[in-house]
Amino acid sequence: MTDTTVSPELLPEPSLDEALAFVREHAGDARLASGELLADHATGTARIMQTLNVDPHAIAAAGLFALTPHLDEPERTIGERFGPEVQRLVCDVRKLLRLGSVSSRATQTALPESGRDAQAARRAQVEALRKMLLAFAQDIRVVLIRLASRVQSLRYYAAQKLEPSPDVPRETLEIYAPLANRLGIWQLKWELEDLAFRFEDPVTYKRIAKLLDERRVERESYVTQAIARLQTELATAHIKAEVSGRPKHIYSIWRKMRGKELDFAELNDVRAFRVIVDDIKDCYTVLGIVHNLWQPVPREFDDYISRPKPNGYKSLHTVVIGDDGRAFEVQIRTHEMHQFAEYGVAAHWRYKEAGTRGYAGQVTASEKYDEKIAWLRQLLAWKDDVSDAERPGWQQLRDATLDDDHIYVLTPQARVIALPQGATAVDFAYHLHSELGHRCRGARVDGAMVPLNTSLQNGQTVEIVAVKEGGPSRDWLNPQLGYLHSPRARQKVRAWFNAVEAEENITAGRAIVEKTLQREGRTSVNLDQLAAKLGFKTPEELYALVAKEEFSLRNIEQALNDTPPPEPAPEAPAQFEKRSSGQSVAQGASAGVLVVGVDALLTQLARCCRPAPPDPIAGFVTRGKGMSIHRSDCATFKRMAERSPERVLQTTWSADVMSGRGSSVYPVDLAVESSDRQGLLRDISEVFAREKINVIGVKSQSRRNIAYMQFTVEVSNAAQIQRACALLGEVQGVIRASRRA
Repeated sequence: MTDTTVSPELLPEPSLDEALAFVREHAGDARLASGELLADHATGTARIMQTLNVDPHAIAAAGLFALTPHLDEPERTIGERFGPEVQRLVCDVRKLLRLGSVSSRATQTALPESGRDAQAARRAQVEALRKMLLAFAQDIRVVLIRLASRVQSLRYYAAQKLEPSPDVPRETLEIYAPLANRLGIWQLKWELEDLAFRFEDPVTYKRIAKLLDERRVERESYVTQAIARLQTELATAHIKAEVSGRPKHIYSIWRKMRGKELDFAELNDVRAFRVIVDDIKDCYTVLGIVHNLWQPVPREFDDYISRPKPNGYKSLHTVVIGDDGRAFEVQIRTHEMHQFAEYGVAAHWRYKEAGTRGYAGQVTASEKYDEKIAWLRQLLAWKDDVSDAERPGWQQLRDATLDDDHIYVLTPQARVIALPQGATAVDFAYHLHSELGHRCRGARVDGAMVPLNTSLQNGQTVEIVAVKEGGPSRDWLNPQLGYLHSPRARQKVRAWFNAVEAEENITAGRAIVEKTLQREGRTSVNLDQLAAKLGFKTPEELYALVAKEEFSLRNIEQALNDTPPPEPAPEAPAQFEKRSSGQSVAQGASAGVLVVGVDALLTQLARCCRPAPPDPIAGFVTRGKGMSIHRSDCATFKRMAERSPERVLQTTWSADVMSGRGSSVYPVDLAVESSDRQGLLRDISEVFAREKINVIGVKSQSRRNIAYMQFTVEVSNAAQIQRACALLGEVQGVIRASRRA
């Protein structure tokens, strides 16, 4: 079977007239949000693209992209009629327009600060949006279409004397005009700036326009005449040179007046032109010819060739008085100097975009990003230099990307966030705030829920779904699962687990030290003093080393033998003596247990049943270890009481413990039976964390997909146990949770 598919390269180039006819056929009287007829906007945008000498595919796409909302299946319809190349360009322009719709919100809602900090934050957001626009547009022609469309919209507002939304001129001055400047598209840059400035600050615009007593056409005409006169003199002197001129436009004049704090009368370069020659000797020869043709202004001559600027910039600058008595500036440099000035560290746009005070030398763009922009500008210059016959066409530009190593995504408030390539929603959450990253449990990307390890793309809006309390998962640190790509985020997750491990060590060490104190009968020892005596700043440092088995308990026992005895307990109140009928009562300091009829008896809570208030309790005198306290229904206690009833003592909890005024905690065992699944232990741990219950021991085993776990936790009363068991029973997969009998 023969393949009849036609290669896209063999399809006929689309015709602009055909594209515009297609728009008129389907658009009818449809208008854009600005009020402009869709067909008129398509025609104007396409004509502007023609002035940029781009290929027919880009020109056709410039006319068609605004029509897509009025087509049932825009991609298929445009692809069948005009080919896949135009279809792809139209689709990319529509994506770029979506970013434009949020850029103005981003620069307003993301900046709660005031003063200098607010200005710096705003500049950072604007710079991020510029990079985002270029990174999102994989084809340079897409950016050019967007710029041409904005110029056409501003022309419409000006012609109809309509006032656009305040976002339109602000966005133009902060995003699109600098973008045109970076790409070297001067014919769009000055028109974007002047038209936007006209709406942004109409009073200042009209004032400067009035000061310029000649119209733009007249000014350009004068510069053209001056260039022709200079070219004639240069030809007579047999000097090969390129002479170009561009009168200052209104926005540029305002920026310089504001940036240098000059009055309009003090500006010497309202009109200017540049002379580019082959070598340095010709530079000085041209300077002599210029000074011979027009009168130089004293102290307005700068020789940056013999004395380059610190950034390496070289050129001759002079100001002369024209035939009409007005000053204008002339710059003279070689081709090599011009290339350096345009694409190197002294590129004109670098200080122009640093703000109104940028003339003082402020720079905003990074060196690596500068190189990418310079490459793009050289690419556009190459397009203009080669002839139509030699030009390979714009097919190669289809693959021309910025190759940025970052992606740019948006918060729901339209704040731009730069992340490494391949970053996920978890990286995004940690970039915003560490706590948000710890509590991240889900993410919505462009309104749809996605797995947390989904790689984000340029231009997406990301919203984090978080719990009120919680921590990260250890799975996030597994590189094979792809949850984290940012080194900063990985570091924050590791720090969280290190802190949890340190807290667990302190809890385990505290239990070991307290057990040692009980065994030695010194439970009333001041722990701060004991830690200091052993060489630690805090008891927590002692607990951590004890848990790691890096500090011997014998050192504690030895220190206890040297510790002075505790102060005697205050005498019991009279009413308590009356109630106890004169019997001697001793209180266990660590357990809050009263033993009737026995004075200063060492007590310890039995591990077999782990009693806690208000459990009914009883005491059993052991050999050599004081008295063990059991729950009254403990099976082990009942067997021992039957064998040795004489060793059973009446005990009860102290009044402080029963009333809840005590500060002691008691270890109890909780048994949990659950269906085994990934993340089960994490979810159970979150229950304990929310209830502020310390876990001092865990035992777990799994049989036939059923997990049997025992947690030793510290509680102050039985109510905590009941609440914890109820909450554990609500965890997904848990079959039962109860206190161990």
